[in-house]
Amino acid sequence: MHNEFHRIKRLPPYVFEQVNRLKAEARARGDDIIDFGMGNPDMPTPPHIIEKLVDTVRNPKTNRYSASKGIQGLRRAQAAYYDRRFGVKLNPDTQVVATLGSKEGFANMAQAITAPGDVILVPNPTYPIHEFGFIMSGGVIRHLPASTDSQFMVSLDKAMRHSVPKPSALVLNYPANPTAVVANRDFYAEVVAYAKKHDLIVLSDLAYAEIYFDGEPPGSFLEIPGAMDIAVEFTSVSKTYSMPGWRIGFAVGNERLIQALTRVKSYLDYGAFTPIQVAATAALNGPQDCVEEIRGVYRRRRDTLVDAITRAGWPIPSPPATMFAWTPIPDMFAHIGSLEFSKLLLERASVAVAPGVGFGEYGEGYVRIALVENDQRIRQAARNIRKFLTESANELHNVIPLASKAKRTL
Repeated sequence: MHNEFHRIKRLPPYVFEQVNRLKAEARARGDDIIDFGMGNPDMPTPPHIIEKLVDTVRNPKTNRYSASKGIQGLRRAQAAYYDRRFGVKLNPDTQVVATLGSKEGFANMAQAITAPGDVILVPNPTYPIHEFGFIMSGGVIRHLPASTDSQFMVSLDKAMRHSVPKPSALVLNYPANPTAVVANRDFYAEVVAYAKKHDLIVLSDLAYAEIYFDGEPPGSFLEIPGAMDIAVEFTSVSKTYSMPGWRIGFAVGNERLIQALTRVKSYLDYGAFTPIQVAATAALNGPQDCVEEIRGVYRRRRDTLVDAITRAGWPIPSPPATMFAWTPIPDMFAHIGSLEFSKLLLERASVAVAPGVGFGEYGEGYVRIALVENDQRIRQAARNIRKFLTESANELHNVIPLASKAKRTL
């Protein structure tokens, strides 16, 4: 009992836990922490969705076990969403499965398709489940750049030619968490052609399909001809309808892959609580003006964040999509790295962010800032950060002359 279990040993220390612990300690002292650390939507769920939940839960029949793959009405609603939004036709009985959030669906898909030692191609930096879902399933990870430029295809081809055994699956995530990079149709078409040629499964995470600000709405990987032969895509109602704690997501796409996921899930769960599935159906089938309203709130927060914190002395690149800003840490702190900077920002400015290294080694030097505080709180964070940066610059200015003087004395 003193030895760690096999799968636990394969998981590294959870980087975010260090910041979370400091955050909890600060709050226990009564500190007011402005928390940009977790992508946890704070806006209320639209009223018509809540009303459907309340109406449904009064029916005692809905207290019984549900269907693991999701009730038929919910799967039909997801298929209808893909048709009107992306022009993608799906069979709700064979190409759609409801999951307990996209994170659970992704992890169980990894378990369904991975044999011990399988090589999986994963972007870096990326959302942790994209990597650790496969690690827990016995897979071996090979990283690719989290980009959509020519370097991605060069790295993909190199990984395919030099990995033993040959990689079996590729993970994509656009709009990307944490980097907010968006992919276009030409990029997807190139990946589809390559994946079909090399018999490569593609798992596309499209959780932020409806949180976009600039340019055209993000597309689906499944829009590309031939993608349905090789791919499954994951979405969620969490961000789109501000329903994170409801835990409803979807996997859609290739029938064989969906069948594998459905079979694994059938052994593990009985599906989400039926009234929640009914309410999620109402979200997908009902009025969609709430989606635009939620997107508008994130857009205003993005603009406030970029303007206020940049004027505070820390330039923030403007994200074109997602609910995150991905930004280099200030130059004066580059030497301490993203984790120590995140701790310092929490201790000295009462502002919590997610250290970039928690999303992979190539996330080092960056932090992720989630748009989960209102405009007033964002401006307060900017004031705290301005003070912190000014004090830090003065401290550094005082230390450098002393060091130079000591050097001259020697």
